[in-house]
Amino acid sequence: MIAAASNAIYANGAACGRRYSVRCTGATNAGVPQPCKGTSVVVTIVDLCPSPGCQATLDLSQEAFAAIADLNAGKIKIDYTQV
Repeated sequence: MIAAASNAIYANGAACGRRYSVRCTGATNAGVPQPCKGTSVVVTIVDLCPSPGCQATLDLSQEAFAAIADLNAGKIKIDYTQV
């Protein structure tokens, strides 16, 4: 399970290899009103999600996203903590 981190977390590569527990907290759009599965996933930061294209704190791999939310949601609100 992997993710890319925004500039705020990435810290010029210092975040590579760090692990975060991520949990879906809610929807960000009207497409899937309740996307969360009620689970969490631990991801390892492996890349930078560069600005301005990156609109997220963490960009989860498809596998990691599917573990915590409906893939059709596309974007979700999350809580995350370093582990």
